[in-house]
Amino acid sequence: MNDEFKQNVYTLIGAIPKGSVATYGQIAKLAGAPKHARSVGYLLKHLPNDSTLPWHRVINSQGKISFPTGSEKFNAQSFKLQAEGVVLLNGKISLQKYLWR
Repeated sequence: MNDEFKQNVYTLIGAIPKGSVATYGQIAKLAGAPKHARSVGYLLKHLPNDSTLPWHRVINSQGKISFPTGSEKFNAQSFKLQAEGVVLLNGKISLQKYLWR
């Protein structure tokens, strides 16, 4: 994973507007590496604790939060999304309604 990819990923995530979400694969594709969705997840997992990047706006391709349901991280991401007006129904986010385009 090169620095250019990493910088592109961070820039793209920073551009996701409040109330919208993007998928790991979408970010990877826009960053120029369409088969590297897992790399996007890796970069987010290793963000510094004081990062202001809106990591919570990145979800999986099924419209779900990737953390285990009920975990501390799941609850934090769910809370942040709901605070921005993103609705979770049965643990899923409507990509049709909230996907960043």
